[in-house]
Amino acid sequence: MAANTVIAFDLYGTLLSTESIAKELATHFGEKAPGLAGLWRRYQLEYTWRLNSMNQYQPFSDITRNSLDHALADSGLSLDEGSTSQLMKAYDSLSTFPDVSPALEALADESAFTAVVFSNGTNVMVTNSVKSSPDLGRHAHVFKDIITVDEVKCFKPDPRVYYHLAEKMGKGKSKEAMSELWLVSGNPFDVVGAKAVGMQAAWVDRGGVGWTDRLVQGETGKPTAVVKGLGEVMEAVKKHSSSR
Repeated sequence: MAANTVIAFDLYGTLLSTESIAKELATHFGEKAPGLAGLWRRYQLEYTWRLNSMNQYQPFSDITRNSLDHALADSGLSLDEGSTSQLMKAYDSLSTFPDVSPALEALADESAFTAVVFSNGTNVMVTNSVKSSPDLGRHAHVFKDIITVDEVKCFKPDPRVYYHLAEKMGKGKSKEAMSELWLVSGNPFDVVGAKAVGMQAAWVDRGGVGWTDRLVQGETGKPTAVVKGLGEVMEAVKKHSSSR
């Protein structure tokens, strides 16, 4: 293993549960909240991919708000301006998954790893989330940097996003240099994007469903490691490094 291995943690859907926003939605829509939360997340991601395809960019905060409006409209629901603003504020304090806190506590004692947050969000949005989340805030010191797409103005899985990470971490763009970087993500599209540029990737399979993505065939289209929770990440990185 390299003297200091960079582990880049995706934020939304990996550290923070976007499904936890359903609690806030439930105050307005009751039992419709879980379905609405899922639809909101679906459009949020879809918007980033569509913008990438059109070679256009909008800040993730705008995308998040616009995709909420889309999900509400599709569901035949509406919110007043004040309630919408409150929901956006709640997005800055999403809950973590249960496995996150103990994993970050263990990571804090590991000098062989450099942990960073690596997200599609704006720097302001991600910084607020890391510091304001009641669960994640107390672990903010574990992360040596917060790396977002603000500067490159495109979204995962565009290769430029992963090369931006490499540049920020002082790495080159060669396959060898990229292979020294690890992504940890619960989002298959993110994993495939990282592998396409030569990074290592640990996919967080909390549901235990196994890897089903078939976009890219062969080993390049599969995660380097599959973990059931963040507590397995460090061991997976060490195991892979020792086998190389």
